[in-house]
Amino acid sequence: MDSMESGYADFLKAYPGYDKTRLLDEWRKTEYGRLDLKQQIYLDYTGGGLYGASQLSQHLEMLNNSVLGNPHSGNLTSQAMTDLVEETRRYILSYFNANPDEYIAIFTANASGALKLAGESYPFNAGSLFALTYDNHNSVNGIREFASSKGAKVQYIPLTSPDLRLDQNTVDEVLDTADGSQQNLFAFPAQSNFSGVQHSLEWIARAQDKGWDVLLDAAAFVPTNHLNLKIVKPDFVCISFYKMFGYPTGIGTLLIRRSVFHKLDRPWFAGGTVNFASVQGKGHYLAENEAAFEDGTINYLNIPAIKMGLLHLEKAGMDIIGKRVHCLADWVLQNLYAMQHDNGKPMVRLYGPVDSHQRGGTITFNLYSPDGYLLDYRRIEELANEKHISLRTGCFCNPGAGEIAEGLTPEDMEAAIKTGKDMSLPRFVQMIQHRGNKSAGAIRISFGLASNFTDAYHFLEFVSTFRDKNNLNIGRATLDIASCRVIRDGS
Repeated sequence: MDSMESGYADFLKAYPGYDKTRLLDEWRKTEYGRLDLKQQIYLDYTGGGLYGASQLSQHLEMLNNSVLGNPHSGNLTSQAMTDLVEETRRYILSYFNANPDEYIAIFTANASGALKLAGESYPFNAGSLFALTYDNHNSVNGIREFASSKGAKVQYIPLTSPDLRLDQNTVDEVLDTADGSQQNLFAFPAQSNFSGVQHSLEWIARAQDKGWDVLLDAAAFVPTNHLNLKIVKPDFVCISFYKMFGYPTGIGTLLIRRSVFHKLDRPWFAGGTVNFASVQGKGHYLAENEAAFEDGTINYLNIPAIKMGLLHLEKAGMDIIGKRVHCLADWVLQNLYAMQHDNGKPMVRLYGPVDSHQRGGTITFNLYSPDGYLLDYRRIEELANEKHISLRTGCFCNPGAGEIAEGLTPEDMEAAIKTGKDMSLPRFVQMIQHRGNKSAGAIRISFGLASNFTDAYHFLEFVSTFRDKNNLNIGRATLDIASCRVIRDGS
């Protein structure tokens, strides 16, 4: 590779818009200085965002100067906490331009909790259709169990290969099959956590016009893009705040349109979700609005930090964040696509589009030897760790996109499923690799607010070290893949 200095000069010529994001270089020093202090190259923003130093200091100051109690009461400390919770709830709606007369915000443990809440409460029945794309996180895939248990039909919408996008005609064909008199739910991600592909938000209104309710998984989209619920109006939106700004963890939200809220029916009740419950009378009355869906005691001391995190993003500017991520991702994509071994064979197989048009800052790929044999992504992760590069490997809890990207067939997957409970993840990886040099996983990097050119340059420098390498000379993976399953594949 060229030196970093000459590389940066060429980069600025190709991406002049990057120069308008210099504010984030100052933030790198002040808010995220620990990255360079610890010599860390963080490329896992789709897995989790990074918090700024000021977010922590602001939250600590608030806690140090307040006396706050459990909000489920009328005493002074409880009311003080209630006011902060409701202030944050209002700010979340404002941030996404969601009219409070049209949407409510329910606090959950994470995006998966939000999706479970929507799935278990949705009024599926024997005449319903649950349509979802192949490209979905497992927490969306899991809703099919709720749908099936109530007799609903589940229909997957395939992806096109190799760009991993959705064909509009195919989407329309599925949407047109539903009985409009029934309760039908269509689910898709605004941005794929596997490939970074951004799916058209126009499908929201398109599906609604055909009588569908729409669930939008926005978890991978909103860290670097603004979701404007004044323009697009999905019926359900799931969001994970730590993916947006790193701190706090353990809080997500489910935004629900009031026009569909009345349809939802919770299968159980808990502390805080009822206005009245009786043991002897064997009955209960659910609370109104969001209170009916917030089980037990919410994570109340951390909830005010959500508003601080959103203000942090607004101060940086989502347009600036998006521009920086776009420039870095596109530059890396082009360089990866061009990498070759000395024999002219490609080093890298990219999954999804090879440019940044309608895709985010997530890039997923695998490396291959000069003879075209897959390099062990688990070993590459180990070698990245030695260079202080944080990336992610696995299937990223998105099996549908992964199966299409890797060219895995129904026969491949059935062979694994039929093995039964004896099938471990290491055995699965080995079995798939033996079925025509296929892969059971991939390598994923992702850019975010604190990313800079140096991160991208050193990453490409690292990838270039695999030129003319094979599995024998890069060494065997020693990482215990079974014990790290959740960490490696979660998102």
